[in-house]
Amino acid sequence: MYGTLQVLGPEHEFSVIDEKLQPQPIVDRVIKDVHGRIANSVSLGDVSLGKELQAHVAEFKANTPYDSPVVFEENMHKSVLSVLDLLERRYGARLLGLGMHPMLLLKNARVWAHRDRSLYKALNHIFSLNQHGWLNIQSFQLNLPFKNEQEAVKLYNAIVNILPYLPAIAASSPIYESKIGDYKDNRLHFYAINQASVPSITGDIIPEYVHSFEEYKKTTVQKYSEDLARVNAPKNLLNKEWLNSRGAVIRFCRKAIEIRIMDEQECIKSDVALSCFIRSLLRGILQEKEELEPIPHAVSVRNLQAVIRQGLDAQVKHQKGETARQVCKHLLIIAEKNASKEEKRYLGTVRHRITEGNLSDLILKEMSKKALKTDLNEAILSVYSSLVDCLENNRIYM
Repeated sequence: MYGTLQVLGPEHEFSVIDEKLQPQPIVDRVIKDVHGRIANSVSLGDVSLGKELQAHVAEFKANTPYDSPVVFEENMHKSVLSVLDLLERRYGARLLGLGMHPMLLLKNARVWAHRDRSLYKALNHIFSLNQHGWLNIQSFQLNLPFKNEQEAVKLYNAIVNILPYLPAIAASSPIYESKIGDYKDNRLHFYAINQASVPSITGDIIPEYVHSFEEYKKTTVQKYSEDLARVNAPKNLLNKEWLNSRGAVIRFCRKAIEIRIMDEQECIKSDVALSCFIRSLLRGILQEKEELEPIPHAVSVRNLQAVIRQGLDAQVKHQKGETARQVCKHLLIIAEKNASKEEKRYLGTVRHRITEGNLSDLILKEMSKKALKTDLNEAILSVYSSLVDCLENNRIYM
């Protein structure tokens, strides 16, 4: 069995908010409360609580990967509750998931001001961090370990092939700056353009297929390092694998492939469901139980662009369907056939997202109901307060 199919390494990003949903840039203070001093991260047992670029965003990351999705859910939610208890007692604050904060204004956003601030200063000089693609994005990232180069290349290419359709299920960012955006996945829209001055860092979000580690390094890390050098970027930004901003990244430092194309969901249970879907789907593809022809890179890029704008209703070019919803239904069939008993417990959530709509769809649907009785700001507060409760209670938003 592929090493990647045995364990799941999740990373979650949540906004710290007050009772009116306003972002609270206090993650440094929270870490200090737990750790005794400000640090980039602190251990909460099986999970680490860490900082992000945005001073109001907290990262929850598994210290060691999970083989069991049930243990994943239990441990991660327990850590969320632990931090929530501290936030509520000391600051009257809570946590909100999803791909973007619905109300944050860029002028009010603050960047982490402690360790790594020199790095952020350098990034700001090159790209200008005062963008939603930097200061208002939250993703759910899934790390899938590999054992060797051969396994990694096969895994990477399999992930690339399904990457355009994951946002159709995971989109959860329909609103920002208290207005309805033009895209079902506004996070990915802003993410795609946040490093436009050196476009090779993000590429087309969908990576190119590769045949070896050498080819991967040459066409990605080496390419954007050369481009960064041309704009006089500091040397500490060159030849760094973590700077690669494509939707899937090979992390040589931890022998894993990181999938970073998905919006954060409303609760841990939903993140686990996405993880089970991806793992069981890849199991069918990698063990050659299911036939899924590679989609040409240019076609995949166009498919993703359509999905970013229209979500599940996007028109795509794929042998398994003409809409993203049809393709996702086919991918779910593969996942269900190859899922373990534990994984099958979570796939119903993915099925519901595909048939009834992703979180962006569900949020907009509920917003339209609320807006008939009140104004848009009050509707946002009402709907998103329910989503705050979802994270705390680990409840799927239906």
